[in-house]
Formats: sequence, C-alpha cells, structure tokens
Amino acid sequence: MVNMARAKGRGAESNASGRYEREKREAFDDGWAREDAPAPLRTEVEIDASRSIITRNNSPDISFDRSINPYRGCEHGCVYCFARPTHAYLGWSAGLDFETKLVAKPNAAALLRRALARRGYKPAVIAMGANTDPYQPIEKEWRIVRGVLELLLEARHPVAIVTKGALIMRDVDILGEMGRQGLAHVAVSVTTLDRKLARSMEPRAATPARRLQAIETLAAAGVPTAVMMAPIAPGLNCHEIENVLAAARDAGAVRAEYVTLRLPLEVSPLFQEWLATHQPHRAAKVMRQVREMHGGRDYDPEWGARQRGRGPVSDLIARRFAVAVKKLGFRRRSEAALRLDLFRPPRSDAASTRQQQGSTQLTFDFD
Repeated sequence: MVNMARAKGRGAESNASGRYEREKREAFDDGWAREDAPAPLRTEVEIDASRSIITRNNSPDISFDRSINPYRGCEHGCVYCFARPTHAYLGWSAGLDFETKLVAKPNAAALLRRALARRGYKPAVIAMGANTDPYQPIEKEWRIVRGVLELLLEARHPVAIVTKGALIMRDVDILGEMGRQGLAHVAVSVTTLDRKLARSMEPRAATPARRLQAIETLAAAGVPTAVMMAPIAPGLNCHEIENVLAAARDAGAVRAEYVTLRLPLEVSPLFQEWLATHQPHRAAKVMRQVREMHGGRDYDPEWGARQRGRGPVSDLIARRFAVAVKKLGFRRRSEAALRLDLFRPPRSDAASTRQQQGSTQLTFDFD
C-alpha cells in the first residue's frame, strides 16, 4: 500500500490492485502513524523489449489507423486518463502505478526505420499521443520522440501529434520544417484555463499558459496547430468551452476538436475519488451528468458514443462547441490533410551503419 502523503503532486488518490491480479490490496489505518514526513514517490522507468513500434487499429472513432507510443504509463498523472487501465496488462495498478512506473522504448527510432524501409510499405499518417503523452517529463532525458521525428523528417513521412506537454517546443525546428512541407500537424490539449483546477487534475502537465505558448510557438514556426479540449467534463469545465477556444485561437490555433469525459474500467473509481477529495461540492452533479450522457452508466464503450456521449447534455456541449468554432473562424477538419506523396523509404539499418562507420566526423552531445 502507498502512504498517500508520499503521493503529493500526483493525480490518483489510490493504488488499487490491477484487475488481473489474484490478490487485492485495501487501505486501512494500522495505528502506526509516522511523525516524520515520508519520502515522495519517485518515477521509475523500465525498458520495453518490443520488436515492433507501429500499433495498428481499425477503430471507426478515430481518423488514423497507425500510431507510435514511445512510453507506457504517463507521468503527467491526469486523473481522467482513459489509458490508465492498460497498466493492468503489465501487472500494475491504474492508479499511482500508472504515473510512477513507466516503460520507455529507447529503440523506437531503429524499429521505425526498419518498418518504413520494408519493401511495399505504404505511408499513412502516424499518430503520436493517441494513448499516452509523448512529451511527458521523462522525454526531456530520454529524447525518444526527438529521434522518431528526425527519422520521419528524413523519410518525409506525415505525423500527427497530440500533447499537453510544453516540451514539444524543443522540437519546433523539426516540426516547423515538416509543417511547412505539409507533413505534420499538432493538437495541443487545453482542458481548462483555471491554473488551480489544472494543477489538481493534471498535476505534472504544463500549465494552461504554457500550453497556449506552445500553440503560439508551433504556429509561428509554420506548424498547423489545433486546440484539443479533452476531456470536456459536464459540471466541471464545460463552462469554459468558449473561453478556451478563444484563447487558443488568439494564440494561433487553426482548428478545434473535443472529446467528452470517458471513464472506462478503473478510471471511474479513480476519478470519483479525485472528485470527492478536490471537488466535493461538484461531485454529485458531475457524475449525474456523466451518467446522463452514457445511458445511466459511468461509461458507454459503444463505437460512436464513447467519445461524445448521447442525450441532452451531450447535445448541448456539441452545439456550444460548434457555435464557438464557427464564430471564431476555425478551419474545417478536411482542410488539415497531410501529404503522403513525398514519402521516400529511409536507408536500412545496414546502410545507415555503413555510412556512420565511413564517416570521419565525430559528434559529441553533452546535453
């Protein structure tokens, strides 16, 4: 069990056993209260041994069929994250484990080079950020995303990124060049403009102001940039729709998208624990409206409904968002198509190695 005093600055309020574990953990007070402050939880990173890097999907709810996830788990700690239940497949909890026990894929660029160099490979937009955030804090040290982007630029391969990490501004040199060639677009997730709410709901993500700065920086560099308001939670941040979109438009966003709150599997109890702790006066209203959107359940997994919901609450959110998009002059989604005709297969692993061995120039990176 985890002493919650150690979890300061994290999103989840608990660390319940994963759904596939045989034993279940339960918190209780054993009377042995510590007088000294316990050490905070630290992020642990393990290495992934996967032999492939491109994940395929056939979901009708999303616009891409392939994605890259450089990390499993996410240090941002967003309490509402729909990806939390995937940690159960690793034998870990969807709670604090999800944001403190991470898995990195340092050979992602090498695996991607091999995939793109295969004979018969046909390019299509690769999504990054579809599951967990590629620009979470550990990317500053691991630089996996940077390596993937360098390869995608070399191959002239299109990429679409979703993030709430201001670290994306580090890669504006690559993304700017790709954006100007019609090879990249980015969606920056701005859930709220309320710094206090963001701090408790997304504790290690960039502040709202920094995310707007990221939009401004990317747009100025020539990257078509969207604002993604995800999730919109009825009774919690839905009153900010117009203000979030206006602030993003002023920063340079050209498109706007949204997803309503999703609470699959372990995410629902985690989110309700968070509500009871941080928003007790809103908790009953928020959950009542969430259930109204999902036929009386906390979550409806049906295609076409899981990301937007159904009913009067969902319809009102959709209408308000559409009116704001039109009023603010955002572009239609169809105008954001990326180019596929520029793709050129990268050098294979062997060719790349031969070129490096034949080079007499040595470069040292002490960053």
